[in-house]
Amino acid sequence: MSYPYTRLRRNRKSPWVRDMLAETKLLPSDLILPIFVQEGQNKATVISSMPNVQRLSIDLAVKKAKQCADLGIPAIALFPVIEGSLKNDNAIEALNKNNLICRAIDAIKQAVPNVGIITDIALDPYTTHGHDGIVMNGDVDNDATVEILTSQALVLARAGADIVAPSDMMDGRVGAIREALEGNNFINTQILAYSAKYASSLYSPFRDAVGSGQNLGSANKSTYQMNPANITEAMQEIEQDILEGADMVMVKPAMFYQDVIARTVEEFETPVLAYQVSGEYAMIKAIDNDNNAIMHEALLSIKRSGARAILSYAAVEVLF
Repeated sequence: MSYPYTRLRRNRKSPWVRDMLAETKLLPSDLILPIFVQEGQNKATVISSMPNVQRLSIDLAVKKAKQCADLGIPAIALFPVIEGSLKNDNAIEALNKNNLICRAIDAIKQAVPNVGIITDIALDPYTTHGHDGIVMNGDVDNDATVEILTSQALVLARAGADIVAPSDMMDGRVGAIREALEGNNFINTQILAYSAKYASSLYSPFRDAVGSGQNLGSANKSTYQMNPANITEAMQEIEQDILEGADMVMVKPAMFYQDVIARTVEEFETPVLAYQVSGEYAMIKAIDNDNNAIMHEALLSIKRSGARAILSYAAVEVLF
């Protein structure tokens, strides 16, 4: 049949029918809230480059986790803001079983046991140079970094993290972490591998938030993060991480790389997550700070591209 018998607008004529026939829906269970954790008590610090986002002391992070659970958001992702005196070239504080993130995990697990906790496996918050690993001869040494990342993953698993998420892009780190988890009886600790993490220009507000940007200076991470021009390479990275034992894989950033998300979903059965990164969030907030219409549309587009879940700083506010 053709017009006038087929009128496609009939299925758009009212809100109830549009909602009923929607092919993609954004639900609270699709979202993960990243939380920046800092030292202190009842302390919230504004992040000027990220509207409506704050660094939170552990007690306030617990309250935020409770809000997420009440809203139906299944998990949070914790990122530490480490005091400068605890940083060094070798990221030793990352291996301290009583460090900020370990204490935050414990407090949240005790207060909100039904929310999942994802912890970042990377060294940039802990290093004086701001890189994700151990710098030797002017570059990040892959194997030396993997050794420390593996120890960091065990520290966080022992603290109670449900998911460890290596975001460093070192070769072989997923296999090393999986072997260590299995060998220490953390057989149910999941690995979310940042498998396609691009050397993007969109991370600057995040680096401000965790305090690594000023340490990194004019240096970049292009020797270990991916070239934004490449997608076939991303498929290689993703396949390798799955073979090494990743339970889920991540594409980061999300909005600028939806072709990568869609192709990953098409080629692999492993769940694909996406990270709406700080720069993407900040750009949208600059033009849509009132009603979240654009933010909702952006997150819906990421879900439509095939992402099973989305890390977003707007995870809470977009639900209102």
